Amino acid sequence: MTADPGTAGAAVHTSGLGRTYARPGRRGRRQPDVVALREVSLRVERGEVHGLLGPNGAGKSTLMKLLATIILPSTGTAQVCGYDVVTRTAAARRCTAVVFGGDRGLYPRLSARENLSYWAALYGLDRAAARRRVELLLERFALAERGNDRVETFSTGMRQRLHLARGLISEPQLLLLDEPTNGLDPVAAGSLRQEIRGTTGDGRTVLLATHDMAEAEAVCDRVTLINNGALVLTDSTAGLARRVLGTERIEVDGAGGDLLDRIGDLPGVTAVHRTGPGAARIEVREPAVVGQVLHDLVDAGVTTVRTTPPSLEEVYLHLVDAARTPA
Repeated sequence: MTADPGTAGAAVHTSGLGRTYARPGRRGRRQPDVVALREVSLRVERGEVHGLLGPNGAGKSTLMKLLATIILPSTGTAQVCGYDVVTRTAAARRCTAVVFGGDRGLYPRLSARENLSYWAALYGLDRAAARRRVELLLERFALAERGNDRVETFSTGMRQRLHLARGLISEPQLLLLDEPTNGLDPVAAGSLRQEIRGTTGDGRTVLLATHDMAEAEAVCDRVTLINNGALVLTDSTAGLARRVLGTERIEVDGAGGDLLDRIGDLPGVTAVHRTGPGAARIEVREPAVVGQVLHDLVDAGVTTVRTTPPSLEEVYLHLVDAARTPA
């Protein structure tokens, strides 16, 4: 079965995608439907790690379930690897794997090896291919020495690594991850993020739903912000910050107070935050002024200077706060 040539270049392509749920009525009165997703048009390119960000109830999980064909759309269309999730459901499922994390998808009384073997059988791998694939993934995710131990004896980090191994057992083209590092310590989370980045080496696409802004900045090529069931913006993390907040940051060390005062008076410089003796964070709204500020700093003998965009967390909070503020 071939993919739709119109969307074959994208791993995910949605157009006007929506999902509503009927709300049970009380005393015979019909309640308004719950709109979980509305008019979402999104394109995720093959081979990228794409972040899906938003507060609880924003619609992230609904979108993931639609792409995984767990639920069907109420309106609009969605294609996964070129296959429509409604009319070509079986093909869409074959090229996709879902990792929801927690204890879902793992059998605690089975060993890690038995869990992976079970999922390999479900995906139709023959015994020899399944055995090779299981051993390769156990080794890759540092689980080989505990491969025969029951999963119920595993730490949270080990279970999350096993989840990712399970998601890769069928070598999917698209991997859907929902909060994959939730509950992990910083070391374990960092290790798992490296593994997530490594999964795209052979052209695989990852769609990652997360609340962790540092994770999105570290792992994702692009991010999509979603709120109240609607898509807000899609861009690179740096591009998103500049587009929403419109500022650049210049962090400096070793600058005199008079110099910082003069820079603060330049048109386009919105703020100079003193962070220590001779240290400051300069916020510039006009991109053309960045060069002037850097020239003045270097000309004054300052050597410790770097530019940084606003953090993704600031963008996220800015957009969420804006959505909560009545027009």
